[in-house]
Amino acid sequence: MVNHVVMWNFKEGLSEAERNEAGKTIRQKLEAVKDVAEGVLHLEVRMNTFPSSNRDIALFCEFESEEALQAYQIHPVHLQAREYVKSVTCDRICFDSCAE
Repeated sequence: MVNHVVMWNFKEGLSEAERNEAGKTIRQKLEAVKDVAEGVLHLEVRMNTFPSSNRDIALFCEFESEEALQAYQIHPVHLQAREYVKSVTCDRICFDSCAE
C-alpha cells in the first residue's frame, strides 16, 4: 500500500467566502477521482480547522501500489482537478510513502 499526502495554502487575496468555495470545489473534484481511477483505496480532502496548522487544505490518499499512484497522477479526471487546484492554491507539499 502507498500513502500519498498533499497539502496546500490558498493563494493570497482570496476572501474567506472564496476560500470556503474553493475548498468545496477542490474536495468535489479530487474526490471524484476515486470513483474512476483504479487502485484507489481511500481518498479524502480536509480543510484546516485549527490555528495550529500551517496549511489550508490537504489530500489524504491510499493506493494499492506505486503503479496505482502513478496511474492516478496521469488520469484525465485528476489532471482536470489538478488544474483547478493550481488556480486557487500555492505552497504545495507532497509526501509519498509505502505502508509497512
